Amino acid sequence: MWIRARRGLVGRKMASLARSIKSYTRRMVRDRWQFTVPPFAGAAEPTAFHLGGPQDEALARLEWLVEQRQRCALVVAEEGCGKSHLCAMIPRRLGGLGCEVVLLSLRGLSGGDWLELLLARLPLDPPARGEAIRPWQKLEDRLRENALMERTTVIVVDDADHAPAEALDGLTRLVVASEPLFHRTLLVLTARPAGAAGLPAPLRQRTAVRIELSPWEEADVARFIVRALGRAGAEGDLFTPEAVATLTRFTGGVPGGVCGLARLAVVAAAADGLERIDAGTIERVWRDLVPGPVMQVPSPTDGVEPREAPTNPRVRVVRRLGG
Repeated sequence: MWIRARRGLVGRKMASLARSIKSYTRRMVRDRWQFTVPPFAGAAEPTAFHLGGPQDEALARLEWLVEQRQRCALVVAEEGCGKSHLCAMIPRRLGGLGCEVVLLSLRGLSGGDWLELLLARLPLDPPARGEAIRPWQKLEDRLRENALMERTTVIVVDDADHAPAEALDGLTRLVVASEPLFHRTLLVLTARPAGAAGLPAPLRQRTAVRIELSPWEEADVARFIVRALGRAGAEGDLFTPEAVATLTRFTGGVPGGVCGLARLAVVAAAADGLERIDAGTIERVWRDLVPGPVMQVPSPTDGVEPREAPTNPRVRVVRRLGG
């Protein structure tokens, strides 16, 4: 018993020490750079969203799908490329077109919970919500109501490759059903490339557009850094151009990696009393502080292999005509 009590006391002291270090680091960074908010917190919220080239293209394609009354889209990206952050922006962007947008993640849900979660996110009035009918009938009634009002219902499903089989069966019905009430419904699924191949064949076959979120180019990273610093009340030139290039090279332009490495670089530069963050600081942080296995530092000539932008002739023509 004494040993358990001793371990508990040590655990509480360690937790208290960790909180103190975290608080001290936050104050040090804030006082050094005069940030009003953390610039690289990485939260998936609209105010922190950066509209890079891949994100702009993805949102434009979704707008086109709404205009063309398509039924299904698949957003594919590796971990860290911003699928969930993009999902958080879709309600604002497509809501501006008059759509009723519902966002839900199916990761970790049991098979029978997805429909109740979807109905809870829909703006049903109290009488409709309390009606003693099957949940699927409630969903159909709402879709029919929106269709009669010529309003598109957009259902955004994040982490579709982690959804239970029962949920995927229901989503497939939304896409393949021929009833008119489903014709103003757009289903937007997100998945990793490996997981997308495991989605039901009818869903993949009925997908009008496959949208691939590629990593940022160096220009996107530079604009993200300037915008994030400006939102925090700091000067946009805190990172030197060489630091931005090194940051892009080490992270491969993956937004999650860019945000995490920039956050660590700000802390390291504040601790060293630097005026600006240079390429050397980025490299030192990458070697010493980035979590995970030891990684080889890429050379400037190694770089990330250039990626071709995903193509879809129908959408590209629409983008050019629409400006």
